Amino acid sequence: MTAIMLTGFIVSVFGIVALIYKGITYISREQIIGIGTFEASADTRKSIPLSPIVDELSLDGGIVMVIIGRKKS
Repeated sequence: MTAIMLTGFIVSVFGIVALIYKGITYISREQIIGIGTFEASADTRKSIPLSPIVDELSLDGGIVMVIIGRKKS
């Protein structure tokens, strides 16, 4: 397996995962009240959306890289 095929495979897997999850979600803890030793905090769910165009381009680009790598070997 050549380096270009491996890179293409990784990019394709990223494209598939990005299409399934449609973004990156993470939890952020924010302090609401802080009085002396008493603290109250809340967990907030935030997300970074990924464009479907980027997902498709990464999937297609990875497939093209795998095909090019197969033709060279």
